[in-house]
Amino acid sequence: MNKVLASVDEAIRDITDGCTLMVGGFGLCGVPETLIEGLVRKGVKNLTTVSNNAGVDDFGLGRLLYAGQIKKHIGSYVGENKLFEQMVLTGKVELELNPQGTLAERIRAGGAGIPAFFTPTGVGTVVSEGKEVREFDGRPYVMEKALHADFALIRAWTADRWGNLVFRKTSRNFNPMMATAARVTIVEAEHIVETGQIDPDQVHVPGVYVKRIIQVQNLEKRIEKRTVRKRA
Repeated sequence: MNKVLASVDEAIRDITDGCTLMVGGFGLCGVPETLIEGLVRKGVKNLTTVSNNAGVDDFGLGRLLYAGQIKKHIGSYVGENKLFEQMVLTGKVELELNPQGTLAERIRAGGAGIPAFFTPTGVGTVVSEGKEVREFDGRPYVMEKALHADFALIRAWTADRWGNLVFRKTSRNFNPMMATAARVTIVEAEHIVETGQIDPDQVHVPGVYVKRIIQVQNLEKRIEKRTVRKRA
């Protein structure tokens, strides 16, 4: 039951060309930066990534974009990534934009075994084009399908050796739901403790969803936009 591995390369050993990856994080908060760097070194191509945004030009998923490893991105925010914008506009990367709440619910539904759901968000816009629209209680709703992935790359604050996870503050974001919606969930954790040391009431993701764990240190934890108060 010990799911802790010795290296990043071992953890991502079976991620191959054409895989679909869910990648945790919001902006640059809670991003599995070490696992992403491992994929850059490995050089896998034609990836489909599911993540709220695509990092920035030289960090997070931006590293995979720069290396030409992403074929399609499913997300809700283009954000601060100028390279991503250029690649989408020139047709080098396919982009599927979702309203942010819809993206979150599609991932959650995938983990819960729900194949699809109806939402009023996006009705009458490009979001609903080509999708079933049905009326409930006099209001139109568009059907959205659940999202699944071959692998989920997750960043946790603490993990035990069985894979129970705890996230720190806003780094929780998309990570917990993505951990449930992939065939193989790989976690990079800043702290690894012995089984039983995490209070069961504090577990955010049960270990049953986690297949592999690596411990990471000396993380960059970059701030996307640093805003400070002007001096008096």
